[in-house]
Amino acid sequence: MRFDELHLEDAILDGLYAMHFSETTPIQEMSIPPILEGKDIMGFAQTGSGKTAAYVLPVLNELSKGRYPADAINAVIMAPTRELAQQIDQQIEGFSYYVPVSAVAVYGGTDGIAYAQQERGLLMGADIVIATPGRLISHLNMGSVDLSQASFFILDEADRMLDMGFHDDIMQIYKHMPASCQVIMFSATMPPKIKKLAQTILKDPIEIKIAIARPPESILQSAYICYEAQKLHILRNLFRQSNPQRVIVFSSSKMKVKELAATLKRLEFNVQAMHSDLEQSEREQVMKDFKNRHTDILVATDVVARGIDITDISLIINYDIPNDPEDYVHRIGRTARGTNGEGVAITFVGVEEQSRFKEIETFLGKTIYKIPIDDPSIGEAPAYEPEKNRGKAFGRRRGAPQGAKAGRRPDRKESAHPKNGRKGPRRSGN
Repeated sequence: MRFDELHLEDAILDGLYAMHFSETTPIQEMSIPPILEGKDIMGFAQTGSGKTAAYVLPVLNELSKGRYPADAINAVIMAPTRELAQQIDQQIEGFSYYVPVSAVAVYGGTDGIAYAQQERGLLMGADIVIATPGRLISHLNMGSVDLSQASFFILDEADRMLDMGFHDDIMQIYKHMPASCQVIMFSATMPPKIKKLAQTILKDPIEIKIAIARPPESILQSAYICYEAQKLHILRNLFRQSNPQRVIVFSSSKMKVKELAATLKRLEFNVQAMHSDLEQSEREQVMKDFKNRHTDILVATDVVARGIDITDISLIINYDIPNDPEDYVHRIGRTARGTNGEGVAITFVGVEEQSRFKEIETFLGKTIYKIPIDDPSIGEAPAYEPEKNRGKAFGRRRGAPQGAKAGRRPDRKESAHPKNGRKGPRRSGN
């Protein structure tokens, strides 16, 4: 379907035309009409399916008609991470090029000056607020934000927010909004906790399902069964066999990310590290360098598994098994997003990780090809015996005692970042 068949305002269509968007994705085709009709939405779609535009475009469309308060916050978009909040903000900036709609993004890692600018934007009543839960709660507690006139409440990657322990914050924010507020919720997976949240805050919702939490078949998935000490040797050999470009290597902790990036630099690979210890300005520069091809290899924690908007990643390497099968899907979903829709994902499976990798295979409903190690310099590989080598279970975080509550919220040190706190048109690139 074409966007000009969806009864969108001319100003919205002009913005889409300027960005060379003409055809909708399935999630956009199915979501935009009911949102325009004022229906609550519960959407399930994998990462990279175009769901941001699926809710941003109809919200911008309605706000552009001038029927909403000029000095109030009219829409709130919640995101689990600053990276996703930034991506949403950037897309709004592009889509609203010809629309007199203002927006402000609120997330962590900025300084006091940025916090004050963002606070001023909130007090003036930006049309759209894009926020991580903890920081918006902070502003609510400080009295610098009024949500009593909001007409749209959007939860993007709701499953991720619940995994991070933000359920109570979401409910607290929701209680500051009028009962008539239209609620739009998107999730990549459909666990029971998502269903329960939907039953709590959605009113007779339209349910839309698009390829729930399954990676595209065009991603060539494979794995090395190995000992932990063999992983670096395998990685080095892979990179020496072919010149690495547009590669993301995911590791389980920021300490391992730092060590691995430092080792690859000593081996003279063009690499940078991405983790939560970096200041926001540093993280933005790392992502800019990678996006602009100044960096060939990005070594990262799961902080970039969701919300990264780079369409030409050629290879994903899981240096460590992620925390749960859904995270595996989001990691490898960073590839196969270019024009040819193809990508490669390779996973290193240590002995204690074998049972968790088997769970990933069960979740995907397929057996992932195991690449044999035939290099004598690496040594003999262990047997793949997931039932025997039962390591850490997916049900609890590493290091947590048995029975400890999984998914406790990490440190919520946050600040804010204003993009545009005043009314009137906003030009792309400002």
